Parts: sequence; structure tokens; C-alpha cells
Amino acid sequence: MAEPTKYFVVTEKAVPEVLLKVVEAKRLLESGKSPTIQDAADKVGISRSSFYKYKDDIFPFHDNSQGRTITLSMQIDDEPGLLSDVLQVIAHSRANILTIHQSVPINGVAALSLSVQVLKTTEDISDMLGDLEKKNGVHGVKILAKE
Repeated sequence: MAEPTKYFVVTEKAVPEVLLKVVEAKRLLESGKSPTIQDAADKVGISRSSFYKYKDDIFPFHDNSQGRTITLSMQIDDEPGLLSDVLQVIAHSRANILTIHQSVPINGVAALSLSVQVLKTTEDISDMLGDLEKKNGVHGVKILAKE
């Protein structure tokens, strides 16, 4: 009996360069900027065999999450308008906010969890997470669950 497939969410800096190049080659093919796999592989600097070896095992998080719900967790400082700023980042990414739960702030910091529906029109989730992490007063952005 085959073991179930395991999935990991890692930041880009933890992914080997060859895998990032496979993702880029796939993007070139999907966009029509490269007519063949050989052309796409040449453009990104990998062999065709590397492309075939990894093509089914690597994809941007956004591609695998469309139409799904992700639950985010973070800590936010107790500052007027900060929750609104967080929600604007998500709205700007064109994701749909399903639930919001914020704890009562303790020592000036509140726990925030959000359920966000990723739609076909949603921009890259990793960009959204990066924008959240850059917000002053937002700490420890994590993906808790993906349904």
C-alpha cells in the first residue's frame, strides 16, 4: 500500500534553485511565452530531464489553493486601524474573508485568526502573506490550515 502524499509549505528561500526554475518554466509554457518544454527549460537554465523529474511535484502555493479556504494566524498590536489595514491587504489581494476572530488584547497584543477563501481572481498568496508581514504591528503570520 502506497504511503499518502505529504505536502509542505515552505518559503521561497528554502526551495532549491532547480525547483524554482521548474516553476518558472511551467509559467512560461502556460503563458505561451515558450512553445515547447525544451525552449522553456533552455530559457530558465535547466535540463529537460530536470523539468520532467519535478514538474508534477512543485507548484506555486497559489495554484494549489484556488477555491480553497486557508486559516491564517497572527499577532497584532493593539493600535487603532491596524485590523482594518490587515483586512485591506487581504481585500487588495482579492481573497474573500470568511471569518475573523480577534482576542482581547493582553499587554498590548491581540491574537487574530482569519479564514480566507482563495478565489480564481486572488493574487499570489505568498505576496499577500509577505505584505501582511511587512505591516508595522503585525507579527508571526502563519498558515494554520488549508481546506
